[in-house]
Amino acid sequence: MEAGIVGLPNVGKSTLFNALTNANILAANYPFATIEPNVGVVPIPDPRLELITKYIPPQKLVPAVLRLVDIAGIVKGASEGEGLGNKFLSHIREVDAILQVVRCFTKAPGGEEILHVAGSVDPLRDMEDIATELILADLQTVDGAIGKAERAAKSGKPEDIARYNVLKALKPALEAGKPARSVKIDEPEQQKQLKQLGLITVKKVLYVMNVDEDDLEGKSAMAMAVRKRAAEEHAECVPVCAKIEAELSQLPAAERQEMLEALGLKEPALAAVAHATYKLLDLQSYFTAGEKEVRAWTIPVGATAPQAAGVIHTDFEKGFIRAEVYTVADLEKFKTEKAIKEAGKMRVEGKEYVMKDGDVCHFLFNV
Repeated sequence: MEAGIVGLPNVGKSTLFNALTNANILAANYPFATIEPNVGVVPIPDPRLELITKYIPPQKLVPAVLRLVDIAGIVKGASEGEGLGNKFLSHIREVDAILQVVRCFTKAPGGEEILHVAGSVDPLRDMEDIATELILADLQTVDGAIGKAERAAKSGKPEDIARYNVLKALKPALEAGKPARSVKIDEPEQQKQLKQLGLITVKKVLYVMNVDEDDLEGKSAMAMAVRKRAAEEHAECVPVCAKIEAELSQLPAAERQEMLEALGLKEPALAAVAHATYKLLDLQSYFTAGEKEVRAWTIPVGATAPQAAGVIHTDFEKGFIRAEVYTVADLEKFKTEKAIKEAGKMRVEGKEYVMKDGDVCHFLFNV
């Protein structure tokens, strides 16, 4: 799964990306600093992994990860090709979710001005500008496809009819300035056709508020305005000071902890971003544990045991027999898998079992 980081130029987008991926790259203070999208792999912090290794020491520890794509700054008019609009918009189409960085800071930590592409700092205007560009890009896609879809629907094929009906439902919403995700599409074939359209505004959005150093909880007037707008959209938002997070990401563990304590923080705000993105994509983790490795595997919420096994290897899903499952809490209580079995807490689950977040599993399969 991939999430794309988007935003206007000079909102701290690339600084956030570098902090998340612990990259040693300085973000340039001018539009279009990132011409091609950078891709990074971000571990999902999970204290349950450390707990498992306490009782089952492995040779290797592998956390769950998300792929992040740093997409160059979008400017007003991007949907009509302004800046490098068409190229940037095509990159957004390829990700599964959008992290929109919203500037809620006024000056850089040193006091120097960081120019805003619009000449002033206004997070709500920025949110609207980007939303408008993405909606207009989708409207172009729909307008370009609806005539052909109408003609194809006359054939009577269910998939052609479904595609035309989806486009008919989307067009008035987009024309009214509403994102594609605001249109309820429930019929399975229509959902399939919607996915094939590759629309941008059907994707879920997490607003990342890039706040000042003295507003780490995001309580300023600008941040509160973003919170209010996100709530109206039934979206989530997370406050982050990208500059501080970039500094934290470069420090050794001991020094990082000292800095966190000095700032009054329990953990880097980037952990909240990673968790929120994971949740945004409706993902969860299960674990496998042994002497070679303890590992977190990423699966969609609602995945069955065979589907979860298939994430490890497709043969595991094809030849699935059963899963032996226990919880991290069981391991903490009984200390060993042998003791868990003896206590009758090692469950045997079949093909219909729906995985729960935090399950620890052994899969039995035959190929």
